[in-house]
Amino acid sequence: MKMSIKFKISVVLALLIILTVAALSVLVLKGIENNQRNRVEEELLQKSEVAKQSIRQSYLTEDNSVSIESFLQQKAQRLASSIALQSGLQTVIYNQKGMEEGSSLPIGQRDVEIADTLSYALKGQVAYETKGSSLFYVAPLSIENQQIGAIRFDYSLADNQEFLAEIKRLFLIGGIASAGAAILIGYLYFYRIANRVTTLKNASFQLQNGTFLNSPPFQGRDELGELSSGLYVMSTAIQRSIAELNEEKRKLELAVVKLQALEQQQKQFIGNISHEFKTPLTSIKAYVDLLDMYRDDPQLLEDGVENIRKETGRLHEMVDKILRLAELERYDFEQMPQHLQLDEVVADVCKRMQGKATKFNLKLKVNIHKAVVFADRESLFHIFMNLIDNAIKYNEAGGEIVVTSHQDNEHVGIDVANTGAGIPMDAREKLFHPFFTVNKDRSRISGGTGLGLALVKKLTEKQQGNVELRRSDTEWTLFRVTFPRKLNEESK
Repeated sequence: MKMSIKFKISVVLALLIILTVAALSVLVLKGIENNQRNRVEEELLQKSEVAKQSIRQSYLTEDNSVSIESFLQQKAQRLASSIALQSGLQTVIYNQKGMEEGSSLPIGQRDVEIADTLSYALKGQVAYETKGSSLFYVAPLSIENQQIGAIRFDYSLADNQEFLAEIKRLFLIGGIASAGAAILIGYLYFYRIANRVTTLKNASFQLQNGTFLNSPPFQGRDELGELSSGLYVMSTAIQRSIAELNEEKRKLELAVVKLQALEQQQKQFIGNISHEFKTPLTSIKAYVDLLDMYRDDPQLLEDGVENIRKETGRLHEMVDKILRLAELERYDFEQMPQHLQLDEVVADVCKRMQGKATKFNLKLKVNIHKAVVFADRESLFHIFMNLIDNAIKYNEAGGEIVVTSHQDNEHVGIDVANTGAGIPMDAREKLFHPFFTVNKDRSRISGGTGLGLALVKKLTEKQQGNVELRRSDTEWTLFRVTFPRKLNEESK
């Protein structure tokens, strides 16, 4: 049967009190008995001395011709009655042979067997024995250094025994009352402690079942309060550790997914590189073979040199952009952001691209406002160089390229728009993927590699910006690049 801790503590406390009361009772009762015995002995010793002195004086006042034995036979009864009256105790006088010579006892009370005790007294020793509520005290009698017999006092122990019994009764009642009070007080006193222990037990079961504590089970400045705080700290630490483990697991799973995706992208990237490199190399090899076969054909020589130059330039551009994409994946420390006037950078790029636009009979219009951004200058050059270059490549003769800006309190954006054929809807999701081109034939003619927009996206994200296709139809195609705005010194 399961017992609660409150009951156990109460029972233990009651047992301790009972043992304490019992031990105290034994010691007190023993002390009372010793005290009573010593007091009775002293009292009887005094009475015996007084009786001896009375007998001695009585003998000395008699005629010296009377022997001690005769004196005792003649005077014992009178002396016993006198001593009994004087001491208040029943008195019996014995001769040296143990025969009763005088007694103050009634005739019916004289048959008391104390032979052993009397024999000690006749040998010169004080002796006594207890029978029931009576104590028989026997002391030797002597006159002129000659023992003549013994004197006995009958002492009633009824009062002492009654007093001792009353003390025992009080201790018994007190012990029972103390035990009962201890159980009740202990139960009430330890109720709060036991409840706290039960609360701690329930909290430990809660932790065991995987439910964490939102707060300490209770507050306290004692050991139980410290244990409560310790359980809460332990619960919090376990919960934090499990959360960290789950987070690490999630990161590992995400890393595995990313690695798998990266592996797939790498395979696709390598396949695209191989395919894209193979096309211009095949064209170069074909013209080399033709030139080797027809060395004297001037027209073939002119066409071959021109096409080899174009394919070589395309290869050079492709290698340059692939290397730049690879560097962006590995070396973040090459970025050196600073406060730049974005309008000046864009204007510089447009000025450099003006010649190429004119070559293809295109109009390049620029309308931008002052704005400050925090970015890498070289990256900004590559971003707008590629966007304007694409606007030139995928335009129509006589078309336009328009570069404009817009800004608010937090962002500044540059729009690069061009006329020409739009981008189909099904191609827009892959527009920023490496080696993706909308029109393969158009890319070969214009020298496109499918890496420009991928490079633009990577560089823009490195500057905490964003690039997106905002419009593409039969009239215009518009790309917008947005950067976080920084206030310049004049606007502060």
